[in-house]
Amino acid sequence: MQELMVDFIISLDGYASADGWPGWWGLESPEYLAWLEEQPDLTYPTLMGATTYRLMSSFAAGATGTEQEAEALRSLTDAPKVVFSSTLQEPLEWANSRLVTGDAVEEVRRMKAEGDQPLHTLGSVSLCRSLLSAGLVDRYRLVVFPVITGATGSERIFDGYPDVALDLVESRTFEGGLQLLDYVPRVLDGPPGSGAA
Repeated sequence: MQELMVDFIISLDGYASADGWPGWWGLESPEYLAWLEEQPDLTYPTLMGATTYRLMSSFAAGATGTEQEAEALRSLTDAPKVVFSSTLQEPLEWANSRLVTGDAVEEVRRMKAEGDQPLHTLGSVSLCRSLLSAGLVDRYRLVVFPVITGATGSERIFDGYPDVALDLVESRTFEGGLQLLDYVPRVLDGPPGSGAA
């Protein structure tokens, strides 16, 4: 059975993005970008929904910014991508992208059982929520950026999530105060002390 990692970058107050802010809230550091390039999951199948696909494929098509940012987008373009959507249509323009219009939970369950590589997500808040609720997520990795985007934040990551216990397996601080937190998640039936499993 292959492992599935949910991977989010978030503001301190739990937003996936914020209106008017640049990518990575303008705080990507050379150390963090170098760490991203070293991760083996760059070559693993990347799971995403339609919104993330549209955003990231447009970034990749018009890649500007630093050489490190451009290299990260090239690596993502080269990696296999599985896009779950009922609104997109084939053929998908972004290289190495496969469209799945059916049930995401069942397809990911099949991919974990039959695949030859671990899987990871990119963005895709609602997709990740569904996969976590279905018990398919093995690791939950967050990079917390030291900003609060209460006035401009969009896409609150944890709204609608089940109760989840998180067992910390790795942590790291990058220059600029970015915090890596890597957990093994356990979906709970309710709060601790209420008979939750």
